[in-house]
Amino acid sequence: MFDDKLLESATRLLQAARGGGLRIATAESCTGGLIAALLTEIPGSSDVVERGFVTYSNDAKMELLGVPRVTLDSVGAVSRETALAMASGALAHSHAQIAVAVTGVAGPGGGSADKPVGLVHLAVVRTGRKSVHREMRYGDIGRAKVRMATVRTALEMLRERIDS
Repeated sequence: MFDDKLLESATRLLQAARGGGLRIATAESCTGGLIAALLTEIPGSSDVVERGFVTYSNDAKMELLGVPRVTLDSVGAVSRETALAMASGALAHSHAQIAVAVTGVAGPGGGSADKPVGLVHLAVVRTGRKSVHREMRYGDIGRAKVRMATVRTALEMLRERIDS
C-alpha cells in the first residue's frame, strides 16, 4: 500500500519519537486513517502510536475530539482553526504527547472558490510546545494523490516537532 520511501520516513519518525519518549496520536479527516495505517505498518510501532481518530464528519470532530460547534459553524471543517482544535482534542483525549491532525478537500468534488479541491490544513500539537499549522494547496491532482501528499506532509511536520 505504501511505497518504500514513505515506509522509511515512517520508520525514522517512529525511531525519533521512541528516542524522545513520545507517543503519537492522529486525528484524520480527509486521509481517513492513512497516517495511522502507515505508522502501524511498521513492526514495533505499538510502543509509539497511542491511538488514531478518524473524524470524517463534523459530528465526529465534535464528539470524539471536542472541536467546538462554533468553530465548525464559523470557519468550517477545512480551516486552520479546526485542524488545531482537532490536534488539541487528540492530545486531550489520548495518552500521547504529540498529535497530528489533517482536514481538507481531497476531491474530486466538494471544493469551492474559497476552499478548492486540494486544500488541506494540517496541525501538530506537542505537550509543552507551541502548536504548528500548515496550509497546503496541492491542487486538483486527484483524490489519491491529495491524500498521499497529505500523509507525507503530516510525517514531515511530526518529525519537525519531535526534533524541536
